[in-house]
Amino acid sequence: MLNLYRQLKQLVRPLREKQQIATGKQKSKAALPNWEAVVATNEVLWKDSLAKAEEGPRILMATAIGGHPQFTVLESALNVALTLRGAKVDVLLCDAAMPGCQRAKISGVKPPALADGKLKDVFCAGCMATGKAVFSAPGINILQMSEHISDDERARARDISISVPAGDIASYVLDGLPIGEHAMAGALRYYGVGDLSLEPEGEAVLRRYLESSLLTAFCINRLLLDKKYDAVVNNHGIYVPHGIISAACRSRNVRTASWNLAYRKQCAIFSHTDTYHHTLMDEPTSDWEDMAWSKDREAEIVNYLESRRKGSRDWIWFNRDADDDMDRFAATVGLDWKRPVIGMLTNVVWDAQLHYPANAFPGMVDWVMRTVAYFRDRPDLQLLIRVHPGELAPPGGSTVSRQPIVEEIRSAFPDMPKNVFIIGPESTVSTYAAMDRCDSVIIYGTKTGVELTSVGIPVIVGGEAWIRNKGMTLDASNADDYFRHLDTLPLGKRMPPAMIERARKYAYHFFFRRMLPLPFLEPAPKAWPPFEISIKNLDELLPGVHKGLDVICDGILNGSAFIYQAEELGLHDKQK
Repeated sequence: MLNLYRQLKQLVRPLREKQQIATGKQKSKAALPNWEAVVATNEVLWKDSLAKAEEGPRILMATAIGGHPQFTVLESALNVALTLRGAKVDVLLCDAAMPGCQRAKISGVKPPALADGKLKDVFCAGCMATGKAVFSAPGINILQMSEHISDDERARARDISISVPAGDIASYVLDGLPIGEHAMAGALRYYGVGDLSLEPEGEAVLRRYLESSLLTAFCINRLLLDKKYDAVVNNHGIYVPHGIISAACRSRNVRTASWNLAYRKQCAIFSHTDTYHHTLMDEPTSDWEDMAWSKDREAEIVNYLESRRKGSRDWIWFNRDADDDMDRFAATVGLDWKRPVIGMLTNVVWDAQLHYPANAFPGMVDWVMRTVAYFRDRPDLQLLIRVHPGELAPPGGSTVSRQPIVEEIRSAFPDMPKNVFIIGPESTVSTYAAMDRCDSVIIYGTKTGVELTSVGIPVIVGGEAWIRNKGMTLDASNADDYFRHLDTLPLGKRMPPAMIERARKYAYHFFFRRMLPLPFLEPAPKAWPPFEISIKNLDELLPGVHKGLDVICDGILNGSAFIYQAEELGLHDKQK
């Protein structure tokens, strides 16, 4: 019956996906920067900077996907800023070299076409043209991927991608590089699922991502060997190609900086050596626990966290028009607030599917199923599951989750336990208001754990949440450990004041110090990415003008920490 249910679910997926994409948060593209016009405002400075940069540190901006606007807008600005600081910058762009990449999604290129190697026929031409137009304008050197991959390497990549047994692809390693891990993460992202087993062309698509991973490895290894780069910059540090690029740099002891858009408006987050998905969990607590603290600092972070309930200071948000009436919600579903309620926050199934050694479970779906089964046998407790609204596509994005966790739960539990309640991804119920009423909250990888602990709500971590290892949550390193934590529920009390203060210090560090302000990223709320470059004059990118930009460039050039000293420099979006 379970297999039949899943097969029927496969038949309705395309209809649901089409509806979700059509009614989701699809936005127009933001305007791309005109660097030719910007450098023309001070041609003497720019020509002098280009000349001096020939003898400076060598930086590879590994954009690769030139048609991805989020990458292109900011990384093109970094190219100019780094050049003004004496760096010799090369830009790496894909020229239809990869048969599968991070930009490809099932909504844009269908599985049979991607499996047949026809990605280049769908959008490679436009992607290449955009990258070339933006990056070549200021005179930055462009490297094309195909020019650094030999014919023998192409044949080898093809042979390996065909011959590796399907069950071994995810764990496939070549010369110490986790080729298969990022190929699998890329394929899951393409499909918007956490499991390829029910996708008819799943294996064939995965093999195209494996081939792309291998081609990327051959390309980046040759460049690192020939060009002797001092540092490499890439987006995310995961998926294909950037996960492979980052791994290759680590294997050759080349400094790498991975970044992504941060939640706060006009901010980005950068990480040394590895993706921030990994480094933020292992970041030394000494980076923040001893920073100067005051009532003013505490008030700043409390005010910001309150603003997150409506998203007023963020450009990545979910469920802005939220319903805070929890009594009405409880009456509708039969939840009893007088009895202990344990909250549970899911993640999007397909997102950042990497290997996390400390995870208590092999994946989020397994965590959800085993947790529901546990609460089925705990009638003294009520479990309130809030499904991540991002399943319906992130703001501006188009990666609709095609493996909804609600369907997974209902297929595994046809007779839903009477003490388990679900808030679906489409619901306007406020996540914050719901969790406020809970005894404690169980999370897997959500960043909301940072916010919950800051208001004293106890948190149990079963996955790769960034709040773990900070001395303020109950962290599970294996399944037995996790269920021992659940056995202590209900806790019946909030966190002690000293721990709440510690949580707020970390929240201040996470939101105000790790999220680096770039005020020249002008918000464009009706576009994606939700920003445009407001730079009009070249001098605006010189050292000393934007402190957040200085932190980024210093980190790339010198390896210094990607930490903005907000407690000294102030907040760019300070509320009056």
